[in-house]
Amino acid sequence: MTQRGRRARRSRRSASAVLAGLLAELLLLGGSGIGLYVLWSTWYTDVTGVAAQNAIVEQLRLPETKPGGAERPATDTDIPVLAEPQGLADVFGTMRIPRFGADYERPIGEGIDRQKVLNTIGLGHYEGTAMPGGVGNFAVAGHRVTYGKPLNQIAELKTGDPIVVRATDKAAGFDVWYVYEVTDAEIVTPDHVETIAPVPNRPGVSPSGNDRWLTLTACHPMWSAAERYVVHAKLTAWMNAKDGTPKELSKGARP
Repeated sequence: MTQRGRRARRSRRSASAVLAGLLAELLLLGGSGIGLYVLWSTWYTDVTGVAAQNAIVEQLRLPETKPGGAERPATDTDIPVLAEPQGLADVFGTMRIPRFGADYERPIGEGIDRQKVLNTIGLGHYEGTAMPGGVGNFAVAGHRVTYGKPLNQIAELKTGDPIVVRATDKAAGFDVWYVYEVTDAEIVTPDHVETIAPVPNRPGVSPSGNDRWLTLTACHPMWSAAERYVVHAKLTAWMNAKDGTPKELSKGARP
């Protein structure tokens, strides 16, 4: 992204924050009632949540990658995998989902703590599950409503849709793209933890080298935590960021 683009994004966030503050004052001064205040606070957490998550992505200072480049197959036996972060809320990469829009890019933090990760960073990695590109199940949670609602459109994902993860660690010189492809979706109760097993829904089964999964989980239905909407995807390709950009992120590649 160009410097002009970054300044434009910061300007839009500043304008949104000012508007949110003015609206809050009008609601409170006008005595519009608890219901309207709840609506405002919900909208406000979305505005500030998106702004905060965009800021985290910018702070990662990920280098621009050249268009194109040869993707490598998921059958490779030497796929590089980043070590799992040691600290709660450590940010180790971003997720891009073309189905959610060309500009969609959200940070991924370690853990699923509501206050420290989901309400601030946006997407949280279930501790102890696989890391991006690794054998097993890279499981990630996020909100569908409020706090930037990074998985608001999860139910719109279709079989074959790409989900692209970029894992990075500047200190280690690690910067790798991973391309997953959606295989299926399901709605389960919160206690159905088999969905994030190393082989999804097959608890106790050891994953093979071909089992490199990604699972997204979010509350279902909207405004309720009664169930979970779950999407599974499987690794199809990877590439070092220095070699280019996955074709799934090219202009016009959105499903």
